[in-house]
Amino acid sequence: MSKILEIFLGIVTSIGGFLDVGAIATSAEAGSSFGFHLLWAIVLGTICVIFLVEMSGRLAAVSQHTLADAVRERFGFNFYVFPLIAEVIVDFLVLGAEIGGVCIALQLLTGIDLRWWALPVAFAIWLLLWKGTFGLIENGISLFGLVTLAFVVAIFKLRPDLPALTQSLLPSLPHQDTPHYLFIAVSILGALISPYLFYFYSSGAVEDKWDKSYLGVNRAVASLGMGFGSIVSIGVLIVAAQVLQPRGITVDSYEQAALMLTQPFGYWGFILFAVSLGIACFGAALEVTLDTAYIVAQALGWNWGENLHPREAARFSSIYTVFVFSATVLILIGLDPLQLTLFSMALTAVILPTVIVPFLVLMNDRKYVGDHKNGWISNGVVVFTTILAFVLAIVAIPLEIFGG
Repeated sequence: MSKILEIFLGIVTSIGGFLDVGAIATSAEAGSSFGFHLLWAIVLGTICVIFLVEMSGRLAAVSQHTLADAVRERFGFNFYVFPLIAEVIVDFLVLGAEIGGVCIALQLLTGIDLRWWALPVAFAIWLLLWKGTFGLIENGISLFGLVTLAFVVAIFKLRPDLPALTQSLLPSLPHQDTPHYLFIAVSILGALISPYLFYFYSSGAVEDKWDKSYLGVNRAVASLGMGFGSIVSIGVLIVAAQVLQPRGITVDSYEQAALMLTQPFGYWGFILFAVSLGIACFGAALEVTLDTAYIVAQALGWNWGENLHPREAARFSSIYTVFVFSATVLILIGLDPLQLTLFSMALTAVILPTVIVPFLVLMNDRKYVGDHKNGWISNGVVVFTTILAFVLAIVAIPLEIFGG
């Protein structure tokens, strides 16, 4: 019975915690600019992240190693330092975007400029990490994130064209603005296949003391949680395509995106969007901050753990303290949160191979996973999606930058 409750709680919190600033921004931009045509990117990214999250949980349960710890042990610190630096840089940008998302939500609700909210938001994130436990971070905040199901409810109220949705499951290039189309496709894949998700997941599995008896729980949470969670991202895209695109509104700012839910829900739709954005970004900011502290401490062999008192893991606590307040500077200097989000999501796709390749080696190494190593389907799906995201990123990012 306890395992069933864990699966249920894991699925519920995965749904609530799946949507973050990257998923909201990229899906809204995709729907408002290209209608349903980028639905395939969300589906492909979801399939890949299901495999990766399941793999990270399996690695932790069987080997009792986190992903970062296993890579350092298997390949040596000199090898791991390069993906570590790349991941910390991307996490830094993503955290700035998440803090910016919370600040935008507060600006929408209060009318007070977002930069006034940056330091209070950073302090709230730090305080929860300092005083909270892993269970609170993982489950407590994510439960509030279930408010994002408003986007799913909106689908049923708007009644989109089902044949058009079905056709959008197959990739197709638009007749115009192809560079931006490719850039948004890359950003969607980067938002969904964020390495911090499976770094964080494996660290959480070790914190929760998973063993081989949790392999079934892991499969259920990874597949059902990530799968149902992606429905919210799909909901954002569909609502943007139904509400914003017919009016000729492309999402160049979160203020424009806030109009999405006003058609199905009226004035309360505006409030629902702001609350959904704020809670989703706040929860993700906690996870990204904690993830960075995890991977740095694990790479350097320091004591780590959110369930430990800060005095018991002083260097671990120092990492997330410095990191969260440093990322706040990105908002204080006036960087646009939406553009920061889209760029950081695309950059995530560029660094994917540095994380995925050693991960796949570990998942096929019997020393770490024994008889629970990957099959050809897991390897094939992850390799295909990673190569696709990387190639699209290399092509699309320069085109988008040169195109203004």
